[in-house]
Amino acid sequence: MTGHRARLLCIASLVAIALGIPAAPAAETYDPWPGLVQDIFSNRPMNDGNDVIGIEMPVRAEDAAIVPVTLRTKLQPSDSRRVVAITLVIDENPAPMAAKFTLGPDANVTEISTRVRVNNYTNVHAVAELSDGKLYVSKVYVKASGGCSAPAGKNVEEAKNRLGQMRYRQFTKSEQGPATSTREAQIMIGHPNNSGLQMDQVTQLYIPAFFVNELHIWQDDSPVLAMEGGISISEDPNIRFTYVSNGAKHFRAEAKDTDGHVFEHEWKVENPGT
Repeated sequence: MTGHRARLLCIASLVAIALGIPAAPAAETYDPWPGLVQDIFSNRPMNDGNDVIGIEMPVRAEDAAIVPVTLRTKLQPSDSRRVVAITLVIDENPAPMAAKFTLGPDANVTEISTRVRVNNYTNVHAVAELSDGKLYVSKVYVKASGGCSAPAGKNVEEAKNRLGQMRYRQFTKSEQGPATSTREAQIMIGHPNNSGLQMDQVTQLYIPAFFVNELHIWQDDSPVLAMEGGISISEDPNIRFTYVSNGAKHFRAEAKDTDGHVFEHEWKVENPGT
């Protein structure tokens, strides 16, 4: 804008104020959440979930491609209801539904942590579905950008060699009792989880979307946690969670990706290894 034009605009504004002409209203900021409630949850009523589900993320992400997020249930022990599923929605991402976690009915999962891509400054919603059939929502605001299009951290050959490799870690503390005590575990899957928005640095062509879209975890044959994933889950998916042990001797995981690959592994609970 030239100095002459800027002065004219300034004079015009002063004249408008002097004559009492109202200023043009500012454009309203578009909120995608109502449309997402319709698209993802079929417009089901949303209840205040601040006493039901907590969501923790950094206000400003250090790396938009690997933003940590923790989901934590808040139901009191005296509450007869239980959390059936938790859906994580990153409002401004190209595919907003990042993941849906279905909790095993007897596993008592109360905390889930993972890493996600965040493409723009955005609200992030956690929606808990309870056994009473109602939905409860909490949200945080995250400042990050470019996470969905950020280049992969590993080259193609390295990613190919790691494809489907699964690791399991158990975080049982020595002071905890044996079976029936709360434990913490982690499942890690080697996978590029390409978003479809990343560009090959050599060919300058977009890399097709290729990601883990299903994960199921059991202790022996009892379901602990299942995840329906999307492009927002970061490279090398990493799911950490709490659960109550049923005394099982083995942990088992099965993952599937969008190309139809199936990855399976089983570990001893007390000696997981790799």
